[in-house]
Amino acid sequence: MRYELASSTWGEEEIESINKVVQSGNFTMGENVREFEKQFASFFNSKYCVMVNSGSSANLIAIASLFFKKDCPLKIGDEVIVPSVSWATTYHPLNQYGLKLKFVDIDINTLNYDLKKLEGAISINTKAIIAVNLLGNSNDFKKINELIKGKNILLIEDNCESMGAKFNLKYAGTHGILGTFSGFFSHHISTMEGGMILTDTEELYHIMLSLRAHGWTRDLPTNNHLVKKEVNPFDESFRFILPGYNLRPLEFSGAIGIEQLKKLPSFINSRRKNAEYFLEKFKKSDFILQQEIGESSWFGFSLIMKDQTISRENIINKLIEKKIDVRPIVSGNFVKNEVIKYYNYEVFSDLINSEHLDKFGFFVGNHHYDIKPKIDYLFQTLSDVN
Repeated sequence: MRYELASSTWGEEEIESINKVVQSGNFTMGENVREFEKQFASFFNSKYCVMVNSGSSANLIAIASLFFKKDCPLKIGDEVIVPSVSWATTYHPLNQYGLKLKFVDIDINTLNYDLKKLEGAISINTKAIIAVNLLGNSNDFKKINELIKGKNILLIEDNCESMGAKFNLKYAGTHGILGTFSGFFSHHISTMEGGMILTDTEELYHIMLSLRAHGWTRDLPTNNHLVKKEVNPFDESFRFILPGYNLRPLEFSGAIGIEQLKKLPSFINSRRKNAEYFLEKFKKSDFILQQEIGESSWFGFSLIMKDQTISRENIINKLIEKKIDVRPIVSGNFVKNEVIKYYNYEVFSDLINSEHLDKFGFFVGNHHYDIKPKIDYLFQTLSDVN
């Protein structure tokens, strides 16, 4: 490819960390995962971090944990507001836990919630709002918190695409009661596969520790919010208290994460510099470009056609011909997907912006190094399409 969607962020340090794990002979979640969790929480100024095997799994146990908290903040049938543009596993855990999804349109410029429609969608039945920070771009948490103030509505962040983004100097993924992150290859850092959940609520932390590994008690500290642990470790070996999973990450992922986290500030800096160049280059183009809220970590670059008389198919074919990796903007309008027939859901008002994005939008990658020549190549290629 002349312009790839994603590229490796690894160097010699990550390879060496893998070799050390191989030499140790300890591959299942252990000291490297624990150290990465500690450092990840510290980096983002959060109290607790739980690492799992993917960002999708992070979303799963984040939602699950709210069903097992003592005050039961979520129950089957509760209404949860979601944006109509996101990745599938933002939504699947909500459905899998029997929640009712209420889809709300996005703002065509920021690609996050249309805040006026979000305000209108909030009802007496709303128990949670999932704020998806799309493509590196934080939501406007000042406005969202104003909308839910005094209403006993949970704010949960799916931050899998926006590691390192900030709103009002506070990291995205730390504005809600829970925030999820991803370490997949194409994301800001790569831990092979991997996901992280941040929270400042100790009870949720303990619940997720149990849910991550079979629902057992073995990984819980002696003093915890769930059970009184037996003094004899034999009695705690196979004691199951929650309907959990096996979502444990490998030691490789923890070891790599430790090295990647050191590089994250420079990765974000490079992505932001690339974005400055991209926005300047395309500012007079016939595309709607994503407007950042706060400080975006610029997962990639979305382009939404203003002129609907031009064929998107011709544009996509030209990009493929010129070896430029191109994708839809996340899911497009997620409600169009066949899986929706299995959901308990409703659509608030209309999804006009999501539909426009779905029909006339596309997405190219950003990287952790200078890609100005790739952006120039993209610009020239698009200029040649008629």
